[in-house]
Amino acid sequence: MSVKTFKGKVISNKMQKTVVVAVESPKKHPKYNKSIKNTTKLKARDDIGVMVNDEVIIEECKPFSKDVAFKVLSKISKEEQK
Repeated sequence: MSVKTFKGKVISNKMQKTVVVAVESPKKHPKYNKSIKNTTKLKARDDIGVMVNDEVIIEECKPFSKDVAFKVLSKISKEEQK
């Protein structure tokens, strides 16, 4: 079984050990062939202390709670984004 990893942007860190990450996935419209951006909000366990607007890599893991089934692997620095 493969583990899913996503790259996204932290949009909320108001919970104690949990952050909300917005993951964008581009798709093509089947009829009009326009590129559409789908955004999914995922809750992830944060043990490294990321802030809002940080780019992070999250990985699927065993559920921490009812909503949280991902953990933050690493924070992407500004140099790595370019």
